[in-house]
Amino acid sequence: MAQLTLETIHKALALDNFDSLAAQEKMVPFGSAKRIVPENDAFVRVGAVLLLLYCRENEIHLVLTKRREDLHAHAGQISFPGGRQEEAETLLTTALRETEEEVGIPQTAVHTLGQLTTIYIPPSGFLVHPFVGWYQNGSTPQFTPSFDEVAQIIEVPLLTLLDPKTAVAEPWDFKGHKVTVPYFDIQGHKVWGATAIMLSEFIERLRSVTSDFGL
Repeated sequence: MAQLTLETIHKALALDNFDSLAAQEKMVPFGSAKRIVPENDAFVRVGAVLLLLYCRENEIHLVLTKRREDLHAHAGQISFPGGRQEEAETLLTTALRETEEEVGIPQTAVHTLGQLTTIYIPPSGFLVHPFVGWYQNGSTPQFTPSFDEVAQIIEVPLLTLLDPKTAVAEPWDFKGHKVTVPYFDIQGHKVWGATAIMLSEFIERLRSVTSDFGL
């Protein structure tokens, strides 16, 4: 099977006329949930995350984290490193700072490749800006998870994510109602919600430039 390259990533992020909303919609839970920023944005919280790419055993990987079960928000969920923007810092700085705090990767070790589409998360009121970064010219990182936030580091080959079998949907019981929830089945973890939505855009961008992969 062909291998993904950094050139492939650049092409995927630079696509013209790419329908990012349609790509995100593939992983929107609870049907076509509206994700429109409220007109009164006084209570909207702004944050950023990083899709950190790196090379392990000659294959491009992406890192996810499993949040601790005892956290106040999104306990036990799978997410990208990221968090709330602090005063006077850029959104990119937010993503890089949070990545350093959560998984121990120095901000100076990440080369920014581009951005994905900003998404609004109604339950938490967060407006999230996703960035894509490349670790030290393709070196393999040594992760140091934050004891306060991260229960587990999850390293995923991009080719695994491109496999259609990784995307699953099943009925969940949510507040007494049966709803269909799409998610990525990654190493036994159910990656759903905002993380899956952002990941879906990234994966669909890759699909658009890797048709010769037969995936």
